[in-house]
Amino acid sequence: MEYRRFGRTNLKIPVLSLGGMRFQKSWDQLAFSEISYEEQNKVENILNLANKYGLSHIETAKYYGTSEVQLGMGFKNTKIIPNIIQTKIPPNADPKIFKKDVTKSIEKLKVKKIDLLAIHGINTAEHLRQAVRDGGCIDILRNLQKQNLIGSIGFSTHGKSSLIEKAIKTNLFDYVNLHWYFINQENAKVIELANKYDLGVFIISPSDKGGHLHTPSKKMLELCSPLHPIVFNDIFCLRNKNVHTLSVGISEESDFDLHLEAVSLLSESDKYIPKIVNRLRQESINTLGLEWYKYWNRNLPNWEYTPGNINIPVLLWLSNLIDWLDMEGFAKARYQLLGNGSHWFPGCNANSLDVDVSEEQLLKVLKGHIMPNKVIKKLRTLKEKFGDNVTKRLSRK
Repeated sequence: MEYRRFGRTNLKIPVLSLGGMRFQKSWDQLAFSEISYEEQNKVENILNLANKYGLSHIETAKYYGTSEVQLGMGFKNTKIIPNIIQTKIPPNADPKIFKKDVTKSIEKLKVKKIDLLAIHGINTAEHLRQAVRDGGCIDILRNLQKQNLIGSIGFSTHGKSSLIEKAIKTNLFDYVNLHWYFINQENAKVIELANKYDLGVFIISPSDKGGHLHTPSKKMLELCSPLHPIVFNDIFCLRNKNVHTLSVGISEESDFDLHLEAVSLLSESDKYIPKIVNRLRQESINTLGLEWYKYWNRNLPNWEYTPGNINIPVLLWLSNLIDWLDMEGFAKARYQLLGNGSHWFPGCNANSLDVDVSEEQLLKVLKGHIMPNKVIKKLRTLKEKFGDNVTKRLSRK
């Protein structure tokens, strides 16, 4: 295992972190008595393997169902407590509720101190305000720091790059959990800014949100050869020295293997990554066409200002991934999340097109785009593939 300095926290963090979201029993908040021996034993086996492989950082969250309570019991039963424990608590307008949530997580994890405490999901301007205002979430955390109950303070985010930059520039956070991987590099400048402020950088879910690389398409396997797509993506991310650790979402003991292979090949990254990146980019140009490849995301309206709140930039990105990398399963999952993901994945899919939203309405907001008709055609194709056709007309609401 390799380790990097995690920004101003000064913690020595492994480049792979054990993500606690995928191996818990349930997404519901259950009592430990409702968890079977087999279900708990699986968690403890994974903890033992993580310790063996050097993944000395584990991250979880209040939102991850039984994860905290199972990990706490796992630490007690195995007598193995990772060097760095991170949990995440959602922001709250009521600081008393926020403090209660933090205290409850410490109790569940059965530790004296949480090394890294992140405000979970600073995805909107209001979330940031709740965090940084006088008497808000950060003030609560500062008091808990004085009591030595928590260590460094960070935030996780699925928000726009501009919002993340604003949060970093408050200079109130020690680290950030964000999305960045080969198929989505929008936060590249954010990572540079985090380095300028000496923030630790944790990459969220690179294998899953990075394109369902645990179940890659045949085309993705071929383009990434001789590396598995997970190995390619891990090394791609870790070649950026301003990235300090990647979340490894383990659901089975064998899930460690490809990530460990990536670490073993880090020193040889120049041998593999440039060639694979060039191959992937050339395939993108070949399948999408040079003009679309260069300009597809220029002059697109934000979902807030689009009829039906259709999130055109995300939908075109998904369409490109299907055409380019055959990522149909990933695209379907993300398409169907739009409209149901609240602030975690905002905006809506294209189900309202030709029902509540007309082509003429969309052409008005797409007037600055190079190929507005092609945009609408792609939206219709996505709707035909993945839409449920249950969107009600405005007249029926």
